[in-house]
Amino acid sequence: MRIGPHLLRNNVFVAPMAGVTDRPFRQLCRALGAGYAVSEMAAANPRLRDSVKTTRRTDHAGEPEPRAVQIAGADAAMMAEAARFNVDRGAQVIDLNMGCPARKVCNRFAGSALMADETLAIGIVEAVVRAVAVPVTLKMRTGPSPDRRNAVRLACLAEQAGVAMITVHGRTRADRYAGRAEYDTIAAVKAAVRVPVVANGDIDSPAKAQAVLARTGADAVMIGRAAMGRPWIFREVAHFLATGETLAAPSLAEIHALLRAHLLDHYAFYGEHVGVRTARKHVGWYLAGTPGWAALRDEFNRIESPELQLASIDRLHEALATLRHPGEPDAANDGSFARRQAA
Repeated sequence: MRIGPHLLRNNVFVAPMAGVTDRPFRQLCRALGAGYAVSEMAAANPRLRDSVKTTRRTDHAGEPEPRAVQIAGADAAMMAEAARFNVDRGAQVIDLNMGCPARKVCNRFAGSALMADETLAIGIVEAVVRAVAVPVTLKMRTGPSPDRRNAVRLACLAEQAGVAMITVHGRTRADRYAGRAEYDTIAAVKAAVRVPVVANGDIDSPAKAQAVLARTGADAVMIGRAAMGRPWIFREVAHFLATGETLAAPSLAEIHALLRAHLLDHYAFYGEHVGVRTARKHVGWYLAGTPGWAALRDEFNRIESPELQLASIDRLHEALATLRHPGEPDAANDGSFARRQAA
């Protein structure tokens, strides 16, 4: 599959998620089989451009190509300038956020709120496509509300405006993350346009990925919340789609090694002070449902140094390793380690 001139290794993508898909997480997901990853949403407002948060969100040092930056805003000229700014700093794909349902984004008439104003939405697409020479992609929802699913019309207009790929999350803005994703609208979008279409929403297993591709006819799947604390889902899905075979669950030792490596990269990226605090959510996602984690969590969340955080998860790993019965392989965990219900 291609996005403009960029040939991707497979059709299993990492969804951009604010506060989650930072550079360390994207790099880990790519190393574990994801074919493509988009940065966290970066605000188009130039007054925020030099903020620490925005600078980190657009930091792609050492990241595999193509480097994709998602931008969000509600002003066409400002979005075009943000696109040029990011391309000048190494972005090879610009993704337009018309899918985020967060109130703080929608209250500024950005994100999925743009779907309610089709003229403004397409004006932004046209301005950004004119502004840059790299592929421009679009991520959106099925519509503003269940009684106004306008994704097909917007997709057709966006294709005419020059977008190179369209991702559709199978919920409306009003749904936020409640209920179940619906895929009929994604199938209708795929039938209506010629550019690649990516299906997103509730894809949490290899079998679900295969079923969604079959139902929608989409060219790729995008996985979001199911990858939080479970980045190996990308190799599981990619392998299953390519071969029909199910990979064995990662061993306890491998999960521990992945978590440790992720934390070290996370500390290096954020610095110790911020890194310790922002690492807590990742550790919680990895260890959700793990024996002993519930009792340890409050104590862990009070730790203020990387060394003590690492020592804490090392002790938990050693305790879990002793629970294995003699003769059991290290891969004996039943897959519940770090798994959670993911919509």
